[in-house]
Amino acid sequence: MIEHRLIVVAVRTMEFLGDHMKRRGIKVAHAAVALSGLLVVFVAPAAHPVPAPIVDAIAAQRLAADLGPHDTAGVYYRNNRPVIAVTNATAAHAVRSAGGLPEVVEHSTAELQAAHADLDKLAGIPNTAWGIDSPSNSVTVELYDGVSLEDRSRIEETIKEHGNAIRIEEHSGVLEESATYYMRGGLGISNGNRICSAAFNVENRAGKKFLLSAGHCVVGGYDHWWRRTGQVYLGPVHEWGYEPEDYAFIEYTNSDVVAVGSLQLRNESEQSITTSRDPVTGESVKRVGTMSQDLVGKVIRTSTTVTYTTGATLYNMIESDLCNVGGDSGGALYSGTSALGITSGGNHLDKPCSDSDAEVGRRSFYQNVQRLVSREGYEVY
Repeated sequence: MIEHRLIVVAVRTMEFLGDHMKRRGIKVAHAAVALSGLLVVFVAPAAHPVPAPIVDAIAAQRLAADLGPHDTAGVYYRNNRPVIAVTNATAAHAVRSAGGLPEVVEHSTAELQAAHADLDKLAGIPNTAWGIDSPSNSVTVELYDGVSLEDRSRIEETIKEHGNAIRIEEHSGVLEESATYYMRGGLGISNGNRICSAAFNVENRAGKKFLLSAGHCVVGGYDHWWRRTGQVYLGPVHEWGYEPEDYAFIEYTNSDVVAVGSLQLRNESEQSITTSRDPVTGESVKRVGTMSQDLVGKVIRTSTTVTYTTGATLYNMIESDLCNVGGDSGGALYSGTSALGITSGGNHLDKPCSDSDAEVGRRSFYQNVQRLVSREGYEVY
């Protein structure tokens, strides 16, 4: 509107000066040339559009991937908005220009991954866990009860090689598979001797349906599973793995069973599940099991290497501050309608776990569902 008024004023000024110059004997064409320059001065240039802020974690991860592992250092939530860690001012400018929220840090993703890889050379030390912790811009090593002085010394030697790119956290308790004797989850499943939990329902490209649970539930030849309530037969184990992952696909072969895309919470309500995705560090998550649940927690790290007290070592595990107890193996880790993980284990399994766990220092570990189903050609529903 302002630009339009300026043009009108300039045109009227040209008309007036044109008449005046005619009376003075000055050519109107010269006046027009002079006034065309005047228009350039008065008409304001168009402002550059301000990009919409990035509030979606997937968009933030995509931007970080485009910038590359040497200029970025992960994505994490702060005050309900994704932060993109960067290692230099140029990358920070690129993030701001795209509507993202940058934070300049010391160590790049490439550096942290190299430190993580060096620690993985020590994998197999019971009661240890480590993974990239984006908010602290470091690889965090968690030491639980039972780590020997010799093993601690080996870890500390690796830390020296990477300086402050690796840090140590001390935690109490030992790390155990929650399937030691009993299993728990959204709905209980059993093989007659063992009790485990159902995580999520999936289907392959042909439409065949399967139940996801924990792989260590199957160790020892437990190949056939029933729904715990009513002892309704579900089917045999189709595929499973334990070390370096922890998953099992149980094939539905009983035509009387209807596999639906939801979780059953302990108040008997249902939570719809429609898809799966990778987790994001710092996001709010929930866990449900057949005997316990924790609905208030967050993702600590998205790719942790964990060694349980038995010596079993798992890789690329999701780590959270949710509680779990002995028997919760195979249960569901989720956020909204998205499937995230399959419960594997944690610390302090002998202590109570409630909807809002107030126990400080709890940790639990989960098989990444998205990594699993995308590789095997399944979809969560």
